[in-house]
Amino acid sequence: MWLPLVLTLPWVGVILFLAFVARVPRQLPPPTVRASAPLVSVIVPARNEALNIGTCVRSLVASDYPSFEVIVVDDGSEDGTADIVRAIDRENANVVRLIPAGELPIGWLGKPRACWRGANETKGELLLFTDADTRHAPDLLARAVAAQEEERADLLTVIGDQLMQTVWERLVQPQIFMMMFFRFPDLDRTARSSSWRDAIANGQYLLFRREAYEAVGGHAAVREEVAEDLALAQRVKRSGLKLRIRGARGALATRMYRSLSELVEGWSKNLYVGGLQTLPPWLRPVTAPLSLAAGIGLWIVPPVALVLALVGFGSATLLVWATTACTLSVVIWSVFIREMDVPLGYALLYPVGAAVGAYIFARSWARGRRVEWKGRRYTLPPEGGAA
Repeated sequence: MWLPLVLTLPWVGVILFLAFVARVPRQLPPPTVRASAPLVSVIVPARNEALNIGTCVRSLVASDYPSFEVIVVDDGSEDGTADIVRAIDRENANVVRLIPAGELPIGWLGKPRACWRGANETKGELLLFTDADTRHAPDLLARAVAAQEEERADLLTVIGDQLMQTVWERLVQPQIFMMMFFRFPDLDRTARSSSWRDAIANGQYLLFRREAYEAVGGHAAVREEVAEDLALAQRVKRSGLKLRIRGARGALATRMYRSLSELVEGWSKNLYVGGLQTLPPWLRPVTAPLSLAAGIGLWIVPPVALVLALVGFGSATLLVWATTACTLSVVIWSVFIREMDVPLGYALLYPVGAAVGAYIFARSWARGRRVEWKGRRYTLPPEGGAA
């Protein structure tokens, strides 16, 4: 009966990986008390964000920081986003401005264009790009600026909490983040790596020194990148500038998607294309099929085999192997989803989330460089193939 135990070594390997390799980033420091502070220009790109924009901007203007402005760039919204922003009082902000992104030029994606438009309307020494579906604690901005100064970072990116309220969010989001975790298990080490392909950033919170932003070409340099945050981080590294990643649990929260259809559409647009950006050209052709096969083999094959064994198909060896692999999988997902504040009961439903995650990955792979998001369709240019 030793064979079934040997065949479960991949799951044991995942447990060892989570225990000894994976690391969460260091948390942001407390805010620094100082007589003067650099002006921070906060840029929020928004397209049809009526469900989110009010909460986001109200949390921003309540920031306990002495000098900041908020610029919301309305990217052709048709759902009342602009009206919501106009009704918000500036509170602690120097000013809250709403500006139109304007007509989308050929060769631009909507979000990079809106961010670039906003950046060109600002005066701050520091530029903060944040998404419309984020929520900010009052001390977050001051803590982020303190970290930026402490690290002397040209780009500081912050990892916060993922808000998940529906069953599908709690099933699927951990699957996607586990995929990313395998590629970037230690974000602090990733940020300090000399390899520019190891660079990654969270587009939900990008704090740039203006000089660094301009030096890498800003969002104009990544105008056709669907994973523009990752592309900017790579440009920072390639320019010899300093990238740092810190944690903000309890201070930054994001609810990315609200339904199964949004999860599928949202992750399909950048999961495959963004992943390619982190790999050398010679590895790209085999990564997608191997990744998909690995995910199916780890999380879907054992429960299917267990069901078959329980109804009489297969040998006792299959039953022992499938039971052991499924048990180890539940342990793995219990640990992982607890870190994401998902109820532990969802660990038992990991095969359902894995099946949806595999479908999203396959869909993203099949679409290649064809992207659809918020009523727009793009065909991205071919990958440059830099070594």
